[in-house]
Amino acid sequence: MGGEQVLAARIYWPGELRAGEHRRARLISKLAGTRRGVALLDDGTEALVDHLPPGVTEGQTIAVVITRAALAERGRLKRAQARVASTDAPVAAPPLPEGRVVQRFPAGSWDEVWHAASSASLDFPGGEILLSVTPAMTVIDIDGVGSPRDVALAAVPGIARALRWFDLGGNIGIDFPTLAAKADRRAVDEALEAALAGWPHERTAMNGFGFVQLVARALGPSLLHRFATARLGAATRMALRRAELAAAGGTGRTLLLTVHPALKAKIKQPWLAELSRRTGRALEVAVDPALAIEAAHAQLLQA
Repeated sequence: MGGEQVLAARIYWPGELRAGEHRRARLISKLAGTRRGVALLDDGTEALVDHLPPGVTEGQTIAVVITRAALAERGRLKRAQARVASTDAPVAAPPLPEGRVVQRFPAGSWDEVWHAASSASLDFPGGEILLSVTPAMTVIDIDGVGSPRDVALAAVPGIARALRWFDLGGNIGIDFPTLAAKADRRAVDEALEAALAGWPHERTAMNGFGFVQLVARALGPSLLHRFATARLGAATRMALRRAELAAAGGTGRTLLLTVHPALKAKIKQPWLAELSRRTGRALEVAVDPALAIEAAHAQLLQA
């Protein structure tokens, strides 16, 4: 965060691989004619491994470093990616980026990012940015009122915010309104260049149909991928967070968390035990079929 504004966000779920993490692995297959193969990691998952030494053979144990976490997509799971490490000594997962560790964010900060990712949209003055996750790329569409040039320029700050908020990477396509004049396309290109300064990427110039392609390194699932492939899991975690916040803002001996039935089925008992420990209160979970998946709420009961 910068002051009271969210600059960027990234989520790690417990038990997931992280980019930069070192692991021991057993090579289970080599791709003929390449330096790539598939390895079985020490946690039982598979990863695509690059930069294999010429003499390595199938069945051999190697040290690897994760370069991208696994990505779930519709109907399939893309394996994690890794490369052979320069040392055989496995180390702990890399530390999180430097920052101040807090128990919770200021009111509204994380909720704003979460709801934007949940709806896959961000408003900007005079319009809205809509995002769609596909197996090939993340597509950003712009809808607004005004001249195509004005709408495109007004959308640029929101696009830059979405890229950082949602931790987007890989292939990203931006579908701006069609701009016939080269000067207008150049103005949008320059605005986008300024807005994305400091965000590592490669970018094409806008073509005659208003399309711009970005390529950025993907370290793992973006927030949009989370909601596209694990919406219940994301909503369940948010429900537990709301319960913790409710406990911090009042008095009462029992914490009542009300969720959609599908969420209750996803809540793990150790999570409830941890929530009870952190809040110091007895915990009850109720269901309400009329609630939206994302609309869980919590309250403190006196009795």
